[in-house]
Amino acid sequence: MANETMPTSPTAAAIAADDGSGGSPFGEANVTGISVENPSLVEGLLALAMNASGAERCRLQQQAEELLQDVACPSFFDMVSCWPRTPPGTLAVLPCFAELKGVQYDSSQNATRFCNIDGTWDNYTDYDRCEHLEQPPPLPSFEPEIELPTLIYFVGYSISLAALVLAVAVLVYFKDLRCLRNTIHVNLFLTYIMSSSLWILILSLQITVKLEVAGCIFLVTLFHYFSTTNFFWMLVEGLYLYMLVVQTFSGDTLRFRKYAIIGWGGPLIFVGAWAIAKPFFGSVSNLEHPSKLEIECSWMRESHIDWIIQGPSCAVLVINLIFLLRIMWVLITKLRSANTVETRQYRKASKALLVLIPLLGITYLIVIYGPVEGVGSHIFAITRAILLSTQGFVVSLLYCFLNSEVRQTLRHHFYRWRDERNILSGKVNNHHRRPTFSKDNSPRSRTESTRTVEYSIVTMKHSCVLRD
Repeated sequence: MANETMPTSPTAAAIAADDGSGGSPFGEANVTGISVENPSLVEGLLALAMNASGAERCRLQQQAEELLQDVACPSFFDMVSCWPRTPPGTLAVLPCFAELKGVQYDSSQNATRFCNIDGTWDNYTDYDRCEHLEQPPPLPSFEPEIELPTLIYFVGYSISLAALVLAVAVLVYFKDLRCLRNTIHVNLFLTYIMSSSLWILILSLQITVKLEVAGCIFLVTLFHYFSTTNFFWMLVEGLYLYMLVVQTFSGDTLRFRKYAIIGWGGPLIFVGAWAIAKPFFGSVSNLEHPSKLEIECSWMRESHIDWIIQGPSCAVLVINLIFLLRIMWVLITKLRSANTVETRQYRKASKALLVLIPLLGITYLIVIYGPVEGVGSHIFAITRAILLSTQGFVVSLLYCFLNSEVRQTLRHHFYRWRDERNILSGKVNNHHRRPTFSKDNSPRSRTESTRTVEYSIVTMKHSCVLRD
């Protein structure tokens, strides 16, 4: 039966080698009594081997053993462990590696390799006892997977989504608010709603379930389409205001059909070209260090081909900036020609500027570039997330909920509903009590309610089309 040895003491002839993971040496071989022609050369090679690791250490150890004059199995690296010099007919034993390629193993067990009688190693290394350790599953945690800017985007998009849905319902439900200007607003709101909904949906799917490649491609393409339509409807808003203020054309000069072709048809061309070219171009992101929420879908990663849709979006922002400057120039010129106090003129101009900035998407130009390292990059990322995620909420607030026309319409409908309810309530109460009459023998309650209803009907005749 072959002898089984496990080297325990270092010698000048051979040393142990680890698996490259920074652990302790596997073992040593004892070659006491072996004659060496040049001991100083062997000691020098062994000194180099002490400072090396893994396969390199094993190679240096083999060079040192070439000067030895006995028959033995030389040091050998089997791509996992470095087996030390072993006498013939002996079973070499090494402790199992503690870690290999990120997997933990039971280092209390041993691996073996047999050294044949003729001084050659057997072709097989027995690692059967080196079993990997079962790691406890990590506790589900939401916080480490989500960065702060992502949380801000999620909250901001959710708030914007709720406000935009309510704004669209108001502008569509009340007939006296239906005009070209508000129709353009509704389409802009719809692009905000779709892009925000898809962003939230994709994020939720990334966290909860594994998204299939086909589903990923479909959702990412839809998200890019509605994001691009958002920019193009900003362009429509700027074009409409430019035609109305600078060119002094009426709002009906360009029909809604032409605006719809620009807003919905333009992005279809660019996103379609992007979808055709995307599969043929690889991503430029660092795949070794992906983002925390990156899924295995190449369409989610950035590439140079994305400029097919990013280029037109940037061009829209530049055009809207030109529209804004021209509109502000005309506005300031008209304010100066009016007989008003200079401070009041600047106040009106500043208010108009602040109102138009989110509508025309100038916010994107403000945060288009910032620091990429240090504390400044974190502050910029948080600021950018707040401004961009709440832009839909700000637009719905300025052009629906705080709009005097919308507020007046809501007020009139509320008064009419209240008066109708009071009239019906008065009819019911007539069965229980006698009505109070005025001096001209008419019921007072009915006269006051009728007067209020007539006032509401007259004021409701003003259409937003006339104010365009």
